Amino acid sequence: MKLDINELSKSISSIVREVSRGVATIFTEMPSITSLFTHKPIKGMGSGFIISEDGVIATNAHVVRGAESIKVLLPNGESDYADVLAIDPYRDLALLKIGITGLKPLRLGDSDRISIGELVFAIGSPLGLPGPTVTMGVVSAIGRTIVSENVVLEDLIQTDAAINPGNSGGPLINVSGEVIGIATAVIPYAQGIGFAIPVNTLKRFITIIRRYGRPLRAWIGVYVTQVTPNMASIYGLAVDEGVIIVRIVPGTPAHRYGLSVGDVIVRANDRVVKKVKDLKEEIEDSIDKGYVRLRVVRGTKYFEVDVPLIVEVIQ
Repeated sequence: MKLDINELSKSISSIVREVSRGVATIFTEMPSITSLFTHKPIKGMGSGFIISEDGVIATNAHVVRGAESIKVLLPNGESDYADVLAIDPYRDLALLKIGITGLKPLRLGDSDRISIGELVFAIGSPLGLPGPTVTMGVVSAIGRTIVSENVVLEDLIQTDAAINPGNSGGPLINVSGEVIGIATAVIPYAQGIGFAIPVNTLKRFITIIRRYGRPLRAWIGVYVTQVTPNMASIYGLAVDEGVIIVRIVPGTPAHRYGLSVGDVIVRANDRVVKKVKDLKEEIEDSIDKGYVRLRVVRGTKYFEVDVPLIVEVIQ
């Protein structure tokens, strides 16, 4: 079948144009004290997108955290000041609420089904320019972990679609016009690399709020990364699937119950663990129980351990 580039271009343009109607520009003012002890707000800017017709906007936590004023500008020119409904710096996600209703929410896709090489578009308000503007690229990797000054973000989508300051909180969409990620970070010293939070992480965030009435963080004190067959071969691991512990926080349950860096977690409760999200989701699903049963490979030996959870209410 012959590919008609013109028709493909028109189709993509139509999809992007439709999605852009649900992308917002977010203006913030952060409190600041000058050297003369006078109040002078620091102005910031980011992006977000509509997830409900009654005015709920999704964005990054780092875009709005600590802001004394948040204003949302919609593409049709309407604007309103927003309240923060919920915020989770560990996921770098926040939900805002504006008073404008009758909005058209964007469709949320399934980030578990994305593939490396898949065409994607980042839509937002980069470099202080009111948006939305669009950049195109591909999914260049999945399951990435990045470490910033204040937080470790796991299971990220890596893309070469240009993501600049101000894009944070905007959607990463696929060719069907579905949100598959939320732009969160750009690596300043590596050209052409940006990261997005998988949209399924946003769905889990919303589910926890609905279930418990507020954001919660459940964890055991480990940072992990996905095991691949190539990694297993290089490091001589006994298994080629699972998640390997790369860091343990001293004093946490994982530390106290004998887990070690280099251990590979292959099962959590009755769930086979192949990706970082498998472990994180099973830990979250164990909040009411208070512990998670892990099956661990250390060297060539297997063992099981019940690890208590740390459950924190996120303010």
